[in-house]
Amino acid sequence: MIAGKVLIVDDDDAVRTVVAHALRRAGHTVRTAASLADMARELRTHPPDVLVTDVVLPDGDGIDHAGRLASERPDMPVIVLSARNTLTTAVRATEAGAYDYLPKPFDLDTLTRTIAAALKRGGAATEDRAVEEEQLPLIGRSPAMQDVYRVIARVISNDLTVLVSGESGTGKELVARAIHDLGGRRAAPFVPINMAAIPRELIEAELFGHERGAFTGATQRSAGRFEQAAGGTLFLDEIGDMPIEAQTRLLRVLQSGEFTTVGGARTIRADVRIVAATNRDLQQAVAGGQFREDLYYRLNVVPVALPALRERRGDIAELARHFLDRAAEAGLPRKTLAAEAVAALEAHDWPGNVRELENLMRRLAALSRDDRIGAAEVTATIGAVPTSVEALPDPGIEAAVRAMIERLAREEPRALDDGSLYDRVIGAVERPLIAAMLARHGGNQLRAARAIGLNRNTLRKRLDALAISPGARAAGSDEP
Repeated sequence: MIAGKVLIVDDDDAVRTVVAHALRRAGHTVRTAASLADMARELRTHPPDVLVTDVVLPDGDGIDHAGRLASERPDMPVIVLSARNTLTTAVRATEAGAYDYLPKPFDLDTLTRTIAAALKRGGAATEDRAVEEEQLPLIGRSPAMQDVYRVIARVISNDLTVLVSGESGTGKELVARAIHDLGGRRAAPFVPINMAAIPRELIEAELFGHERGAFTGATQRSAGRFEQAAGGTLFLDEIGDMPIEAQTRLLRVLQSGEFTTVGGARTIRADVRIVAATNRDLQQAVAGGQFREDLYYRLNVVPVALPALRERRGDIAELARHFLDRAAEAGLPRKTLAAEAVAALEAHDWPGNVRELENLMRRLAALSRDDRIGAAEVTATIGAVPTSVEALPDPGIEAAVRAMIERLAREEPRALDDGSLYDRVIGAVERPLIAAMLARHGGNQLRAARAIGLNRNTLRKRLDALAISPGARAAGSDEP
């Protein structure tokens, strides 16, 4: 490991002592400072190879000072430490030219490795641009979100393709918007398109546009999403649901940087940044022949894995209060959360993730009689939270089938001999299964079919045969 001279700037005596001790053990020469004024003196008298600085100091902002140092001393890497663990801090640190940003509390081994890497590579200044907190829609200070913030901060200064993965409702479009709004293309359009919501035969026309007369009903020329997003960002949501034949055309465009409209001959330059998102395991889809491997690697240049809400429970209280504030801004009564209500929220598993939490907060803001929401209202709305799946009583399918046969023997004995029994039993299971999965996926037939293991056409036939409305909800569900 390379040893060097390190200056630590932090107004917390304990942090300076612990960090300095760890770095000296790693072989570095370490000096410390408690303020920007002390830092300035140390930089003049004992210029370091690496500077490690806190953000909030008694006499100023460490990031602002790091930005000035990046232009004055581009050869000196700056590592920013901060207890303000927000996307704003990560982006400000990166834009000020910081080599890296580590949220507090940080791991000493991680800091030691970062300093070693900084000594090898040196620092590089980047564009300094003020970032306002209200620009950034992502909320959360958990370690899982810190990893997301650091990736976003590193990609906003370039046009690399980003693939955002995560369960439904985790905020994948918010990540795409943050990358766009903070990057060099922010003055141009951000154009989202949901690949799962477009009929297979219309995907190419939606993406690339079409000329008049290109197909039946094409009465005039129409610009596709690539043209609409020119100079900006094209967000391809649910990319895992894109048909394989359309994947081939998209791959050619990403490789060549050019496309033609459906029915057109003129080549158009694809001047867009691509951010794609999926709630599917694309590597598994590649292995199953449902997604092109070469397209997967074209899209997965910079992966961003969004954690499920149950994996960042420490963010739930902050998110819930944010959604209550937004509800109040929209005209709903202003409400607050009791401590026990927060505990109840943190105990829930959130299968619908952040979207489910937002929905719940709006509902509570509208329906709660008191200004302060208690635990009873939370549990009554989302249901009691079981301690574990194993603890739930399970009567078993076998017992249910036997009970059904016994009922038929009493009430309709002919049903046990007329050849209809198989269809009756399967139908009794199939109907609630399909209704429950439609409700779970918000009425989206494609997602419900995939979850059940059917293709969409088969599901549609079963909906008709069983007289199930596509908008059917599971019994007891009050989801919108």
